[in-house]
Amino acid sequence: MTDFAIRRATADDLPAIVAMLADDPLGARQESPDDPAPYRAAFERLDRDPNQRLVVAVQDGRTVGTLQLTMIPGLSRRGATRSIIEGVRIHADVRGGGLGTQLIEWAIEESRRAGCALVQLTSDATRTDAHRFYERLGFEASHLGFKLPLD
Repeated sequence: MTDFAIRRATADDLPAIVAMLADDPLGARQESPDDPAPYRAAFERLDRDPNQRLVVAVQDGRTVGTLQLTMIPGLSRRGATRSIIEGVRIHADVRGGGLGTQLIEWAIEESRRAGCALVQLTSDATRTDAHRFYERLGFEASHLGFKLPLD
């Protein structure tokens, strides 16, 4: 397994992050890498929010992975805080080298440090390889999710 440095994302990381978000058939339909304005605005909101951790994985000075970890305080589960892992992406050049595992393990440990009782994530129904990956890491498909686009 190759070592990667995981650190908080900066505005300078945005082009690489957006490129990874758009680098598959699903992302290509949802993302607009040629228009950085909405991504900059979203980054500023995330960066100010203490419940958000947008991180990147860097190898040899190059951004090659990312994920967003969100902490959500709640009333259910006896007032438990949960975390949600979103936007996990690994650059095509380094997939299969252990980075995805390192990022998810980082997110789990960060969730523990933050006092979370539960880590959850969603994955598009078409991402069957990702589903197997998450199950190998101990996640269970426990709920049926629903979405309602508002645009």
